[in-house]
Amino acid sequence: MKISQKGLYALQALMMLARHYDQGAIKIRDIAYEEILPEKFLELILLEMKNARIVESVRGAKGGYRLRRSPSEIHLSEIIRLIDGPLAPFGDAEQLRSLINRDVEHRALYQVFLDVRDAAARILENTTLADIVGAPDTGGAKVSKRRSKKKDQSSVLPMVIHGNVTRVKDE
Repeated sequence: MKISQKGLYALQALMMLARHYDQGAIKIRDIAYEEILPEKFLELILLEMKNARIVESVRGAKGGYRLRRSPSEIHLSEIIRLIDGPLAPFGDAEQLRSLINRDVEHRALYQVFLDVRDAAARILENTTLADIVGAPDTGGAKVSKRRSKKKDQSSVLPMVIHGNVTRVKDE
């Protein structure tokens, strides 16, 4: 499974909307500022999420975007499939089953790949936005990412996404 930068941005934006689920719509510029995301790119991502009926837009002075469903009803697999395609890190399950049946010499290897694929899909299909944002009060208690990101780089781990190394904070 490969998660693109666009996929990470989508997940980050939706996590913010989940944290503020009961507080109404949030403006794109506020999401972009808080999550440190490019505003123009975020507009395209949220439009795609709107077309997929994951978020809805609200017009007017208090307008912006909000989740269409509860964070506990939106699974990570749904978001990742929409933005980055299939969850499977080693091709689809049917293709792997076919290799297991045809290539006896390498059957055990393909079975491991199938097991990894199934485990990754199962985790993403059983994890919701509510699961990853934690308690509803975490939105107000946290320090703004814009200030805290620059503070401590000592607990940053590299994560490879489509061949690029991205820094991910270990919390």
